[in-house]
Amino acid sequence: MIGGGQGAFIGAVHRHAAGLDGHYELVCGAFSRNADNNLETAESLSISADRAYSSWQTLIEEESKLPADQRVQVLAIVTPNHLHVEVARAALEAGIHVFCEKPLAISLDEAKSLKPALAAKPVLLGLAHTYIGYPMVWQARHMVANGELGKIRKVYVEYPQGWLSEGIEMQDNKQAGWRTDPSKSGGSGCMGDIGTHALNMAEFVTGDKVNKLCADMHIHVEGRRLDDDGAALLRFESGATGVLIASQVCAGEENGLKIRVYGEKGGLEWMQMNPNSLIVRSLTAPMVTLRAGGGMPGLCEEAQARCRIPGGHPEGYLEAMGNLYTFFAKAVRSGQTGKADGVPGLEDGLRGNAFIETMLASTASDAKWTDFIASE
Repeated sequence: MIGGGQGAFIGAVHRHAAGLDGHYELVCGAFSRNADNNLETAESLSISADRAYSSWQTLIEEESKLPADQRVQVLAIVTPNHLHVEVARAALEAGIHVFCEKPLAISLDEAKSLKPALAAKPVLLGLAHTYIGYPMVWQARHMVANGELGKIRKVYVEYPQGWLSEGIEMQDNKQAGWRTDPSKSGGSGCMGDIGTHALNMAEFVTGDKVNKLCADMHIHVEGRRLDDDGAALLRFESGATGVLIASQVCAGEENGLKIRVYGEKGGLEWMQMNPNSLIVRSLTAPMVTLRAGGGMPGLCEEAQARCRIPGGHPEGYLEAMGNLYTFFAKAVRSGQTGKADGVPGLEDGLRGNAFIETMLASTASDAKWTDFIASE
């Protein structure tokens, strides 16, 4: 693991998730630039001091010297955004599989620079769009692809948070600090952090791509350097239309990711804070709520494959990320390269960075519609 030292948030989430199904052993890390933090983190995780490396460069260099059956196989990158590509490229070139936090890069050009490294070696690149790991998100995707809603007409996706309603980055809050710093986060704050999740969710569930958008992004907190709120009207390649909202200044909100998809024959609704339920609506039948859980009726194979326990025993955020790690491990063992089945990969990363840049361009423009920047 690169990053994720004591005091960090997402590193511990990755460690818990990777450990759920017994596929991984954490063997080494460069957890922090602070030497004491780095060693204390390693000790707390029962990692020997000689594999608690002082930098990510040293980790890759020293691990590459070890026999194949001893060296690291997968590198989890949980640093701020500005380090993602540099670390990922070096790991891929060294023949190490990479599982990286999102967004993939701080610019689309930077994200594209990973293509040669990924193609040159028999390696995998996975991206932590955690919400794609939920069983009922796969159920929703299956129902859309199976034509159960008819031709899709309308998509609403929203992600309201409230944790940046005040300028806590100016009060030495580490998490807020780097997320609102252009040098570490890139050109966008809110849209890069959670808007990319909303876009990924909309495109994953519909199986469709946004090709035009009309955006409006804002900074509401005085003194903040990056957007903390925004919205966009969407047009999809299929002709469907949509609305995307992402905000980190919705006071009192937690992590309210929600998607609604409507077709000619019906609609569906899924909420991240009630993840085990999928509401299905029909023009000709009563509303139905499908429920996650092993053996629960009405679920497709993809959804069932991501349920660990019987219905009525809630599985949540850690389990969703755990599903990504588990499918990534299966891909490593089966010799897949490029992209792991069931796990977001490079293309998703390119779409995310293209979305950020298109949102910025649209906000700065007087034109009503802005073509979605091509990710190829």
